Amino acid sequence: MSVAEASTWRPHRRFSTRFYRSELRLMSLRRRNIAGVAALAALPIVIAIVMFATKPGPGEGPPLFAGMLDNGLIAALAGLGIELALFLPIAVSVIAGDTIAGEANIGTLRYLLTTPVGRVRLLAVKFASLVTWIFAVVAIVGFTGGLTGVILFGTGDMATLSGTTIPFGEAFLRVLEAAVYMALCLVAVGAIGMFVSTLTEQPIGGAVAMMMFVIISQILGAITQLDWLHPYLISHYWTSYIDLLRDPAAWDQVGMGLLSALLWTALGLSAAWARLTTKDITS
Repeated sequence: MSVAEASTWRPHRRFSTRFYRSELRLMSLRRRNIAGVAALAALPIVIAIVMFATKPGPGEGPPLFAGMLDNGLIAALAGLGIELALFLPIAVSVIAGDTIAGEANIGTLRYLLTTPVGRVRLLAVKFASLVTWIFAVVAIVGFTGGLTGVILFGTGDMATLSGTTIPFGEAFLRVLEAAVYMALCLVAVGAIGMFVSTLTEQPIGGAVAMMMFVIISQILGAITQLDWLHPYLISHYWTSYIDLLRDPAAWDQVGMGLLSALLWTALGLSAAWARLTTKDITS
């Protein structure tokens, strides 16, 4: 090897998931995060118990509602749907707001970047950890609600919004598809939250800003005079998962929702990358 070659040679860095596993462990085992996930998981149980306590008797109440309660998986869908309106976006906003700002706040961001991590890799690992956490939380909420619902209501056929019934196996797939759809919508919230996190060194500031962004989006979505703006709002297609309970499932709005989530995710990550790669790291 010549002197010139030796001066430009760099040791080959083997691929490793160590940083990702460390970040995911830190994200999952913080006490406040554990408490938050526990609260999120408890709500579907409460909802299932309330639904069971108020379940109409034979011949009482709307037939469609009574038919849905023959399958306990409706409790999982109800829990996820209710939490998607507020609680899950808040949880994602808090976690996303802490991704970059949290490191800057305690003074570890600069030291992370002095190791062979790099800003792009740091952003990628943070995002991958966040996505994993989101899917895990949605799975936990859906599982607790579904398990409680099955215990209380059983595994009978589920009534669809079209007036037909589908067997338990197909109902499980429909609920699973709805859960994945909700998780992808939340990933878009996380991506925007990561961008906001690069703008501040205070995690709580990033979390509050992201929560306000989501709330404002929902408020604007409720104003009929702004219907031209609705398709561009991050929260506009969140409730489209309900179309998966039709027979056959209606994918038009779900497809638009997935496209919206993809575009918002790309926008958030691009903005976070542009900000982080040009940011003067002092802490």
